[in-house]
Amino acid sequence: MPSKSAYLSILNTALSTGGDYAEIFIEEKVSQVVSIENGKVDASSVSRTYGAGLRILQNVNSVYGYTNDVSTKGLLELAKSLSNSFNGKQVLKVETLKTKHFKNNHPAQEPLSEVSVEDKINYIRPAEKVMREYDKRIVRTKAAFANSQSKITIVNSNGFIVHDEKERGRAILSAIASDGEKYETAFEGPGAMSGFEHFKNDVDLVALAKEAAKSAITMLSAKDCPSGKMTVVIGNGNGGVIFHEACGHSLEATSVSKNLSVFSNKLGTQIASKVVSAVDDGTIANSWGSNNIDDEGNKTQKVVLIENGILKNYLIDTVGGRRMGMKPTGCSRRESYKYEPTSRMSNTYICNGKSTPEEIIAATKLGLYAKTLSGGSVNPATGEFNFGCSEAYIIRDGKICEAVRGASLIGTGAEVLMNIDMVGNDCARSNGMCGSASGYVPVDIGQPTIRVQNILVGGNGGELK
Repeated sequence: MPSKSAYLSILNTALSTGGDYAEIFIEEKVSQVVSIENGKVDASSVSRTYGAGLRILQNVNSVYGYTNDVSTKGLLELAKSLSNSFNGKQVLKVETLKTKHFKNNHPAQEPLSEVSVEDKINYIRPAEKVMREYDKRIVRTKAAFANSQSKITIVNSNGFIVHDEKERGRAILSAIASDGEKYETAFEGPGAMSGFEHFKNDVDLVALAKEAAKSAITMLSAKDCPSGKMTVVIGNGNGGVIFHEACGHSLEATSVSKNLSVFSNKLGTQIASKVVSAVDDGTIANSWGSNNIDDEGNKTQKVVLIENGILKNYLIDTVGGRRMGMKPTGCSRRESYKYEPTSRMSNTYICNGKSTPEEIIAATKLGLYAKTLSGGSVNPATGEFNFGCSEAYIIRDGKICEAVRGASLIGTGAEVLMNIDMVGNDCARSNGMCGSASGYVPVDIGQPTIRVQNILVGGNGGELK
């Protein structure tokens, strides 16, 4: 690891041709995965990565590079190479560096890196067994536990050095059911920025395994979903993926600052129904998508995005903030040192409303209950989306009735936000990985049960009757 004087030399070399900001990001990461497939221990692997990324900004223009050579010589060579992207005179010189300290808001009593492979296998084994023995139509099961430990150092031309350590873990369950012709898959993936105590005390992995197996079997015998515009009730937790994808990405400065978002220049205006409020909060203790600091070294924040339907804030990184004339909101993230950071979500959710889930279902005469959503596609510039439903049911006369398969939800984020007319009081969050310009990062998605009017539902079951 270079000394302070070496860091100063690297930064000033990077700034020597007219850059007005330079940043060094050094990462050391150890990852481990253990898994059981169809009753047999399938894998136990460890990987290590170590490297550094260097970024230079000149106004809103940026150049980025990375290297595995984290010696002073290696970083000086990278700084010299990147500085050749500009051809001006030095306008900024860094004279001193001070270490900034942040409180660790995500303590771990039993660090995952110190838990034995045997203990991790013994933790996931009962869950895999429950899925495998749930029904003879379950043809494949997999349970895994993955964890990583990262040590980060960020040094920049604002004159500070910051260090951070973070550890995340995630249990992964997958059940595949088949009747010989059709296949259905169900998935559960609880994660946290915490120690092993969270998984042993706060996660009922066996119950989640039963739910996954039950979902796969239920959907195996489901009929094709009807199609057409209809009222859709979207379940809590995982249902938040529709806000995350169709709306959340369109609130990131990555697209907003370039006027490539449907929500650009909309601050202070109504973009959603008055019953909708939404937050991105990277400070939630031990949450999967949380951090102490973002990947530019700024303290993470709780950002109110929408309040009673009014757009209040965007998610802003340094470059996006320069374009927009706004301050960063502590949301700059990257997958690793190989990626330039940009504005990203952390733990993003629709806030609780006043209705119970039972009231929402009871108030729906005919429609679709999308219990869980799966993958899909979104165009951030227009907000147009297409999401699959991994588990869905028809609602008739205020009751959840027959299961349906092959359902997809089609529309735009702006349209969905305005058409939400009921919001439940059962907010829950689900864990996932989000891919964007700066790679894949851990995120929480969430919401209470919500009801949306006039969503176009795709399916092969004809008209809903």
